[in-house]
Amino acid sequence: MSYLIKPTGYKALLNLSQTEMGIKKIKDFFQQNLSSELRLRRVTAPLFVLKGMGINDDLNGVERALTFPIKDLNDAKAEIVHSLAKWKRLTLADYQIEKDYGIYTDMNAIRSDEELGNLHSLYVDQWDWERVMGPEERNVEFLKEIVRRIYAAMVRTEYLVYEMFPEIRPVLPQQIHFIHSEDLLQKYPTFTPKQREDAITKEYGAVFIIGIGCQLSNGEKHDGRAPDYDDWSTVAENGQVGLNGDLLVWDDVLNRSLELSSMGIRVDKEALLRQLALSHAEDRKELYFHQRLLNDELPLSIGGGIGQSRLCMFYLRKAHIGEIQSSIWPEEMRREAREAGMYLI
Repeated sequence: MSYLIKPTGYKALLNLSQTEMGIKKIKDFFQQNLSSELRLRRVTAPLFVLKGMGINDDLNGVERALTFPIKDLNDAKAEIVHSLAKWKRLTLADYQIEKDYGIYTDMNAIRSDEELGNLHSLYVDQWDWERVMGPEERNVEFLKEIVRRIYAAMVRTEYLVYEMFPEIRPVLPQQIHFIHSEDLLQKYPTFTPKQREDAITKEYGAVFIIGIGCQLSNGEKHDGRAPDYDDWSTVAENGQVGLNGDLLVWDDVLNRSLELSSMGIRVDKEALLRQLALSHAEDRKELYFHQRLLNDELPLSIGGGIGQSRLCMFYLRKAHIGEIQSSIWPEEMRREAREAGMYLI
């Protein structure tokens, strides 16, 4: 079901021409900074993969991938990607990328089961990235180091926007705040996960929530995560569970938190088997991706995705992702958005 947030008195700061110019500058500048910060090489990504190989991202495990038959492969089914979380790790192996280096790509996807609104579209565009790491780096401190590098690129990009459009003043804090999802639950025990995200992000401006997918003390997860890419079940030295997380910033336009990135240290063999068992998905062990991982054919890695349209939406102070990208929206949403000052492309 679609849902539209209509900020009171909203008026776009930039016209269509300025918006398009800003989008290009932001995308060019940010991906160059991301590449430099993490030593990433750009590669070309697929729009679709063969069904039944375990390569496509299962997201929360309930979203349906769009499929179509391929005539020249005896009508074998292909799937439009949801993201490239597992494909990237295969590519690290096939390209023989060295430790401390990695890849990034422009990922375009279609998610037909998205609930359409200010932040969610049928069309998804991300920078998907993956970097080879060593076993000694499979810890929370290394995860935080990578997060800080990515966030530094975000802060620099916001200043570039300010130089282009002085009416858009920087709001990101210089440092990002880290908190584990269990500590967040203890801080706001009566809140829903979304309410907890809003409260902590409004307090600090930019937050990385660690431990997405693991079960918390109340018997629930902060949010769902597939069992076969992020490691959300490994117990750290401090007793906290999870080597992944979400990066959020406070959006003054929508008066709520905005998730810009999801990332994590990927599963090794032990974590994969443990998480498949916890998720009752042990049948996946026979799939192509999982077999290569279990046979030690894939490197240890850390990776994630960064929303391109959401990043531009935040920097350009837009109230709807449809002001950044062209997609399909319910006609009623288009009408209501236009009445509220949001002109959807």
